[in-house]
Amino acid sequence: MPTLPIHQCLSQLFEALNYRDEAVLQAPPGAGKTTVVPLALLEQSWLQKQKIIILEPRRIAAKAAAERMATSLGESVGETVGYRIRMDTCVSQYTRIEVITEGILTRMLQEDPSLEGVGLVIFDEFHERSLDADLGLALCLQSRTLFRDDIALKLLVMSATLDTPAISTLLNHAPIIHSEGRTYPVDIFYTAPWQASQPIEPRVVKTILQALDEQQGSLLVFLPGLAEIQRVEEQLQAHLTTRYEHQTIEITPLYGDLSLQQQKKAISPPNQGHRKVVLTTSIAETSLTIEGINIVIDSGLSRQAIYDTNTGMTRLHTRRVSRSTSEQRAGRAGRLEAGMCYRLWSKAQQEQLAPFTPPEISQADLTPLVLQLHQWGCKTPNELSWIDPPSPSSYQQAQSLLHALGALHRVESGFQLTPEGQLMAALPLHPRLAKMLLVARHYQLENLACDLAAIFTERDPIRSHQADIQLRLDWLLEPPRTSGQAYRIKQQSQRLLTLCRTLPKANLSKSLPTNQQLGLLIASAWPDRLAKKKAPGVYQLANGRAAHLNQQDYLSQQGWLAVAQLGGKESQTQDKIWQAVAFDSALLQQELSHLIFDQELIEWDETAGKIIAEQRQYLGKIILSKQPLLSLPECAHEKALLNYIRQRGLNVLPWDAATLKWRQRVTLASTLLPDNYPWPDLSDSALLNTMETWLQPYLAGCKSLEQLAKLDLRSILINLLPWELTQQLNTLIPEKIKVPSGSLIPIDYSTSPPVLAVKLQEMFGLNETPTIASKVTLQVHLLSPAGRPLQVTQDLEHFWQNVYPQVKKEMKGRYPKHPWPDNPLDAIATGKTKRHLAS
Repeated sequence: MPTLPIHQCLSQLFEALNYRDEAVLQAPPGAGKTTVVPLALLEQSWLQKQKIIILEPRRIAAKAAAERMATSLGESVGETVGYRIRMDTCVSQYTRIEVITEGILTRMLQEDPSLEGVGLVIFDEFHERSLDADLGLALCLQSRTLFRDDIALKLLVMSATLDTPAISTLLNHAPIIHSEGRTYPVDIFYTAPWQASQPIEPRVVKTILQALDEQQGSLLVFLPGLAEIQRVEEQLQAHLTTRYEHQTIEITPLYGDLSLQQQKKAISPPNQGHRKVVLTTSIAETSLTIEGINIVIDSGLSRQAIYDTNTGMTRLHTRRVSRSTSEQRAGRAGRLEAGMCYRLWSKAQQEQLAPFTPPEISQADLTPLVLQLHQWGCKTPNELSWIDPPSPSSYQQAQSLLHALGALHRVESGFQLTPEGQLMAALPLHPRLAKMLLVARHYQLENLACDLAAIFTERDPIRSHQADIQLRLDWLLEPPRTSGQAYRIKQQSQRLLTLCRTLPKANLSKSLPTNQQLGLLIASAWPDRLAKKKAPGVYQLANGRAAHLNQQDYLSQQGWLAVAQLGGKESQTQDKIWQAVAFDSALLQQELSHLIFDQELIEWDETAGKIIAEQRQYLGKIILSKQPLLSLPECAHEKALLNYIRQRGLNVLPWDAATLKWRQRVTLASTLLPDNYPWPDLSDSALLNTMETWLQPYLAGCKSLEQLAKLDLRSILINLLPWELTQQLNTLIPEKIKVPSGSLIPIDYSTSPPVLAVKLQEMFGLNETPTIASKVTLQVHLLSPAGRPLQVTQDLEHFWQNVYPQVKKEMKGRYPKHPWPDNPLDAIATGKTKRHLAS
């Protein structure tokens, strides 16, 4: 094996892991960490002939790393070095290094929490911060504490760009080992500033052609997704056929949904005398060494799946990359020789990029993670150690979905895993799809459910404007002969079917008509996406969202749909339905009655000006039926009005200026005065939550909004204040304050500090700024005789000494009838003119 930069720091790594059970290795691209480190650690004495598990974020990287290590040992994969990835395992009894994809570690830990026989777990390319990697590290940390008393389970976190101090802190202040930089230098070329309004493809094609003309070698082009790859490939082909007649340039796409064989073709070196243009997504940022590549073109964009807790939907967002990602991408050009990186943005924009990409745990659907945590025995995520813990809102939303799917049930202390949830956690699928397989057992529909689950784990196999899932199943029966995707789907379906046969038999076996089978299976996995037609092409989902179909789609004629896949763009209120099936609403009563609930609704209809009192039947937020309540319960009108106020807000009540000011005074008193004063909470939220106590008693006989508007709201609120507090309020937080002229001037409590707006002449003789509550200095707005602001101050003494002379000079000529004495502190305070004073 050639000498690589990583070799220079191996002795430090040996020493660190000899004395510690954890370490952090930061090694830039090309250092050789992925394939050198595991082999170098294999014969360390502390390993005691145990296995090394190394996690890779992607299947192609895992398989490639295993092949390179096996080759360096002169062996075949499956001997000393093996791998485990989705749908493919190559290990033997002699295997001591297993390269696995990240999700597999969680399953290994669930099956054997002690990881018996494993001495070291290496988290490679940890900077990607996938959900599975974060979960795997958290579980390993607790696992070794609980189950490894004799032989320690050592942990090594490796990355090219990483917030190493945070990782080190999590790992009990683990030592940080730094490797040297790239093997070869990479020159960076910046282009014109990136603009969001411009399509990226023409600029990418132009830069590819420029690089082909200016440089020698092959190109790696980073694009956000498959759609951009396809458009760039199409536009580029049109240029290559006429522009480069005397050289062969191969264009190969590289993205996650390609088969491993196709991915391997993309990363293989070009044929002798050929040049290669690899159009890739973020899959090629790390781990993979692509032979012949010495030029990188970076669009600066990536596509991220971001979960929206407000809608319960995961959307694909195209975002600018982080600085660390841009460095990773540029480093691909210097893996094998000196290279060049073209960045399609300016140098100034480079400095504005976020330092690191947000971890997936902060923006992903946490449903799979929460299910695995409950299977592990954690009632809350706080029981584990995280770099970035799951957000409470996302965690709670995931629990709610798992409860709806039957994986969790409520107990006094929160949620608990059900027997069905345990089965779902054991299946290597998203909990929705696992639920679908479990439901299929009751209807002898395992084959159909496994086909569906396999299809949903892949990119949509057909390009059609029709959303009908049946079209995808028909395609799977007769796919194109060369379709690697169909092979993968069928292979995955067969693997899932084998797993299904290991599940306990269903207690009750039923049968369904053919036209109901698909609808029931989809509804069991996505009960929140059952959809009822509201208008041509527009559907209301059970979760309350609106979604639409192309009106040319024949499914748009259906009254009900079971929706599997939908999405949209940021800030859109309506999603587009991508994959769905016609749904027979009779199934709601026949097989899905647990999703339906009844509720009495008593509310005020503002348009009709009367109470609506109905018994309604709901599916989520879809109203299935409603019937008038034959007799209204006691206090129905009052409750309806309270509901109306809660929906519309407190502004529908008859507030006047005096009532608002009183409320502001009480609110200020509650913050200024000692804790032993039991001031009521008059915030909007508190008043809305306690209306039954303070407002409902005054609504007796109130049967219209007109009557509501006649309430004496100030008297109602004042009754919340005991007599003693009213006295304290009037004394310490007065409504008005007496100024030197004798006038009672109102204080404005709508701002902080409160404002006293008073004519300047009425403050003559007062050197100290007025205060309230013995400690709050008022902000004095000194007004002209016409009531216009002359000066704002909280220091009257300073004003009289330093500012008043100038004000007097400017105002004396404008208001000659009013007094402007040379010494205002000795003058008589007045609101009158000089003539009135003389009389």
